[in-house]
Amino acid sequence: MLLRPLLPAAFALAGLVMAATPLRAAPSLQALQEALNSSSAEALTAVLEPGQGLDPDEVARRRLLLREQFPDASWSVQPGAPLKDGRATTKINVTGSREEGPYRFRFEAQQQVVLGANGNRVNSQEVIRETSLLRSAENNLKVSLLIPDAVLTGQRYDVDVVFEEPLDGAVVAGSLKPVTAGELLRMRTPDLQLEALGGGGIFKSAQAPYQPGTQTWAVLLVHPKGIVAASKQVRVVADRSALSF
Repeated sequence: MLLRPLLPAAFALAGLVMAATPLRAAPSLQALQEALNSSSAEALTAVLEPGQGLDPDEVARRRLLLREQFPDASWSVQPGAPLKDGRATTKINVTGSREEGPYRFRFEAQQQVVLGANGNRVNSQEVIRETSLLRSAENNLKVSLLIPDAVLTGQRYDVDVVFEEPLDGAVVAGSLKPVTAGELLRMRTPDLQLEALGGGGIFKSAQAPYQPGTQTWAVLLVHPKGIVAASKQVRVVADRSALSF
């Protein structure tokens, strides 16, 4: 399928997740943004340090992959809302576009992360929220990802993806599957087999893993007005108090 080579970019922001230490004397968010937008590998090593769960070379490889998919990829880094436990967060957004034959694709992704540092270099991150969206055509096909940010271990929960506007008789198809740890590591997506949709979207009941961690979902929707691919990470927690951030 045409989108298969593009879908791995939906996970290029994921990075490596670990428990973060408080950010002390770290590089400014502006410096981190400039390093991400630079074409120089040295720019990243100036603000990132190898450590538990973070490999600057891997970050550079993922950045290169994203730029190969979307040559005009651009990152923005801004302060995020603090968590209820008082930890500061950072918002990382990336946008890009690509033309392939008669098709034009637009990509956008958002992360909310807690950064940790050793001296003046970032050496860890904890991903709090993460979503990505890839659209074809100029038509801004509106889709809602009704997927929770966090669930309890072993909990059954709804995973719904809904077209926001009436279908008006349009024939649509879609697929929704979890992404395995191996696929995330290789920055690949599951084989998404399209099925006809009759209710204006995809409605699925899923069960969370029995161990704390994360679960990522990949979505593909085909509509006469365009194609939408998306991903969202769900945090799996053992403590009910951790359901809200």
